[in-house]
Amino acid sequence: MAKDYYKILGVDRNATEEEIKSAFRKLALKYHPDRNPGNKEAEEKFKEINEAYQVLSDPQKKAQYDQFGTTDFNAQGGFSGFDFSNFGGFGGFGGFSDIFDDLGDIFGGMFGQRRERTGPKRGADLEYNLDLTFEEAVFGVRKDIEIYRNEDCDVCNGTGAKPGTTPRTCDRCHGTGQVKIQRNTPFGSFVSVTTCDKCHGEGRVIDSPCTNCNGKGRIKKKKIISINIPAGVDTGNTIPIRGQGEPGIRGGAPGDLYVNIRVKPHPKFERRGTDLFCDVPISFIKAILGGEIKIPTLEGEISHIIQEGTQPGEIIKLKGKGVPRIRGTGRGDLYAKIKVEIPKSLNSKQRELLKKLAEEFGEEVDKKKTFADKVKDMFS
Repeated sequence: MAKDYYKILGVDRNATEEEIKSAFRKLALKYHPDRNPGNKEAEEKFKEINEAYQVLSDPQKKAQYDQFGTTDFNAQGGFSGFDFSNFGGFGGFGGFSDIFDDLGDIFGGMFGQRRERTGPKRGADLEYNLDLTFEEAVFGVRKDIEIYRNEDCDVCNGTGAKPGTTPRTCDRCHGTGQVKIQRNTPFGSFVSVTTCDKCHGEGRVIDSPCTNCNGKGRIKKKKIISINIPAGVDTGNTIPIRGQGEPGIRGGAPGDLYVNIRVKPHPKFERRGTDLFCDVPISFIKAILGGEIKIPTLEGEISHIIQEGTQPGEIIKLKGKGVPRIRGTGRGDLYAKIKVEIPKSLNSKQRELLKKLAEEFGEEVDKKKTFADKVKDMFS
């Protein structure tokens, strides 16, 4: 029995040329041998949809098929079948190559190639690691940084050609930067698009290269860029500087510069988000009697009154003395932890006074034994 080509492509008998083409495109992608390696059923299905499309995409063959149910008759009056061996390329598919051209990168990837673009290309992004002091990160600062990036050669103005000469159009790809490679398979001839190996996708060839840039059209240049570091940044933050990466190629947009922040530690303060933490050493006398102490901040020391009997480890909170919030208003807080310092040595007067104080509190203080006392203890 004759095959129902409309059913094979999944379209109505009154389908338009565009609907037939669209249906074939979807099925070709689904059953293509490169997407179904070793799948015999997919191979047969691919043959079948090609056969159907060859007929239904050709007005003359389609009219004959619609009238007789076939496009060819053998001596016995039957359909002679579909002969793949006669295909000399995509042209035999009656527009098959146009469909694969429309698919672009999709089919390029199926053949192990990806279609390169020869139009404008965005410049590369750059990164820079910036070290800041603790105070610079907290309060913000303006910094000049030095970067190196590829820019147009001053001698050839980016053409890559020696002054007085110009690049010529590549005779292999005719200026497209791409070449088509035909591959013959049992299912016909397939074409993949790849980068031209002569001009490397540029579409032009330089016979007399510029001696300053060796024909590349670009050289490394030093660039000084001033950037404003906002208050409150911290290690791990990245500041994007738009348009300060490498210039684009063939009129493309420039890339961006990404500044990675690294903050040096502070000898007194520890940062946790927008809050600051520090230790405040005080004498044991001050802890007992209370009074005025000095608490360090990033803006300088401030006075604070502590109560008598302040215990070691107590926390004093100073609101708004922390780090500015990058997203929002105000600042974090500062937390000062009390550390009571015990003197390691005392003079005789200080010792006697402390002994008297101990007696007032009802505490026994061990007296230091003399040499005679130690000898007496040995024989007792």
